[in-house]
Amino acid sequence: MRRREFITLLGGAAVAWPLAARAQRPAMPVVGYLYGGSPESSVQRVVAFRKGLNETGYIEGDNVAIEFRWANDRTDRLPEMASDLVRRGVAVIATPASTPAALAAKAATTTIPIVFGIGSDPVQEGLVASLAKPGGNVTGVAWLTGELGAKRLGLLHELLPKAMRVALLVNPNNPLTAPYVKDIQTMAPSIGVQIDIFTATNNREIDSAFASLAQKRADALLTGADALFNDRRVQIAMLAVRYAVIAMYTNRDFTEAGGLISYGPDLAGMIRQTGVYTGRVLKGEKPADLPVMQATKFEFVINLQTAKTIGLEIPPTLLARADEVIE
Repeated sequence: MRRREFITLLGGAAVAWPLAARAQRPAMPVVGYLYGGSPESSVQRVVAFRKGLNETGYIEGDNVAIEFRWANDRTDRLPEMASDLVRRGVAVIATPASTPAALAAKAATTTIPIVFGIGSDPVQEGLVASLAKPGGNVTGVAWLTGELGAKRLGLLHELLPKAMRVALLVNPNNPLTAPYVKDIQTMAPSIGVQIDIFTATNNREIDSAFASLAQKRADALLTGADALFNDRRVQIAMLAVRYAVIAMYTNRDFTEAGGLISYGPDLAGMIRQTGVYTGRVLKGEKPADLPVMQATKFEFVINLQTAKTIGLEIPPTLLARADEVIE
């Protein structure tokens, strides 16, 4: 064999070996990530989800791919997005921090595993048969936001014991709204507070709601948990400062964006756990055998800089109980 022919043959073999190796490599599993909000406001949540996947040995781009679907606060788009993920044949659909997305995924498939992260009762929502034994193709993490309304109202009352009228800003299209409003309205009479409800389904209505609650001279504000509000948290925090409204928010994202105080579950930790569960399902575990996890860690955060901006003195007792004080 001539030298040139040998080199040509060797080069061809060198090319063929990697191609054969790639052909034998199993197809990379794809996770469908479905959320009702926007990617711009969800950076840290995606980081938490990836961290959970990493803990189970999955690294995006290495041995797992993620297909993101963002409804950008248009929850009516979620059913079609969920159906699209089903048509693409993803291995798992994950819906971190979005009850509407979880419901859309549940309606779209009875076979593809679904891992949710929601703020409502998954049994009442019809997602699982029970917390201990989910059954079917769905499991995940729940933090029962609807049951935190009274707790937030109580903290707000400690901050402003003389407050008589408290505004409640909610999205009427969110399934979490009804139990959340009920929880707050049930407690309000016991502390002598009147609840005025304001609704918003887009950023323009958020502006209008703040103008209305200021006109009605609300003493304080509670917000509901919602993807729209989380996406617009900077807008909401700035409006509260502009109108000098003492506001209590649902999670630390708001206080980090300039909101005054927040009380809620450790969302980063809960979303990380949805990533862990997603990884476990990719490894072969069945959602029916993975019990729904519930929140055990809650965070009370105070933004002292915002308090100074609006001229509010935070009682030392509340400062002492805060999990974090932003200065």
